[in-house]
Amino acid sequence: MAVGAGGTDAATEVFPGATWAQSTPRAQGLNATRLRSAVDYLRDHSGRDGVRELVVVRHGYVVWHGDNWEHVHGIWSATKSFTSTVLGLLIDEGKATLDTRACQYVPELAAVYPDLTLRHFATMTSGYRAVGDEPMGHYTHGPSATPLVPSADPLFTPPGSQYAYWDSAMNQFGHVLTRIAGEPIAEYFWRKLGGPIGMDRRQWTWGVLDTVNGLAVNGGSGNADCHVKTSARELARLGLLFLNEGRWNGRQLLSKRWVQAATSVQVPATMPLGHAESGIDGRGVYGFNWWRNGLKPDGSRLWPGASEDAFAASGFNNNDLFVLPSWRMVIVRLGLDEAPDGPITDEVYGEFLARVGQAITDRAAD
Repeated sequence: MAVGAGGTDAATEVFPGATWAQSTPRAQGLNATRLRSAVDYLRDHSGRDGVRELVVVRHGYVVWHGDNWEHVHGIWSATKSFTSTVLGLLIDEGKATLDTRACQYVPELAAVYPDLTLRHFATMTSGYRAVGDEPMGHYTHGPSATPLVPSADPLFTPPGSQYAYWDSAMNQFGHVLTRIAGEPIAEYFWRKLGGPIGMDRRQWTWGVLDTVNGLAVNGGSGNADCHVKTSARELARLGLLFLNEGRWNGRQLLSKRWVQAATSVQVPATMPLGHAESGIDGRGVYGFNWWRNGLKPDGSRLWPGASEDAFAASGFNNNDLFVLPSWRMVIVRLGLDEAPDGPITDEVYGEFLARVGQAITDRAAD
């Protein structure tokens, strides 16, 4: 529903307290009719959940939200962006670097994966394979039920030489980060970021994959029902934090350097594919577990029509968080409709975002 009477008319950027400040599109430099047209387009090209869990934020104000924006459920691989954010926090604290070798904290990796680093995990260039990672029907990108048991047969070597989107690698990544943090990464994230940015703990949990040496290991990937579960309303807060480069209402909670690096392209478009059967190609568009509106190997842009600085956290079932810095916007679309109705394609999202851009009237997009 569009936010109408009773909202603020200020155009300055704000941060939500216990609740989001709401405003009219016009007050935030948007043509309401064109914004509605963009929303209608996305609804008409989505599955059964349509835009019920859609949230549009500009300058920190909610200018449009669906009637189900508080619905809590899993967000699948959008969890990966939470996992890499934990890495950023650990780097900010001096507890790790991108080049920290994973076997320093999980010795079982030393025999086959001695040179695997946190950078490799965060860019899907690790080559890590777990025991039991054989394809399960259409699930071909690391479905192992034992992801923390390393296989003696890597996807490729050396790490960093190829790209392969791989869920088991992300779960092992979460395990390594748990060892570095010395506590479950869900608790670490909540203490450092979730609580400070005002997320509602009743609308945010992170599933446990396993318990190792007495510590719960949260799922780093988003598979096996061990993902982050939240609502569009709460996920938009993470988007607003990243929109403001880690700064929240005057406090630098996550370093600007990390946000900029994580949301920039880290995987060259020319890098070979390490496992083409995974079906998910991040070359030219993948950062540190965030997707960037870069140029794919064929030279086309990931989301045609969106601003070039756009980036996203993305998961199965059409769960997507977009951040558009030059437009000062955060857009969340969550749902549970990909399995029955099909994915919202990058082309559809590109056209939707193009229409959102056409609604901007204050030329902030230039």
